[in-house]
Amino acid sequence: MMMSVDTDLMRVLADPVRLRIVTLLARETLCSTHLIEETGVRQTNLSNHLKLLREAGVVETEPCGRFTYYRLRHDVIASLAGQFAALAETARATAENNIKRSCP
Repeated sequence: MMMSVDTDLMRVLADPVRLRIVTLLARETLCSTHLIEETGVRQTNLSNHLKLLREAGVVETEPCGRFTYYRLRHDVIASLAGQFAALAETARATAENNIKRSCP
């Protein structure tokens, strides 16, 4: 069975700033002020990155007074990791069984 990796999610995570945000949020729940300090990006750029991450379902928000905290959705990352694990297993089986398409 051919399994594909979620390419839309991969596009979202391929950006270095968004990957940095995800890495930071894996360690702790942070507000945008913390994320600006940690990433060095401007508020407007950070907001755009967070919007894409929210729309992709990678992060969720938690209002706290006048601040909004961001939390990584570990289930989404685990699902992506599972897709890569399945892809790696398919590649291993292909290599072990020397599966190749013959040329015409």
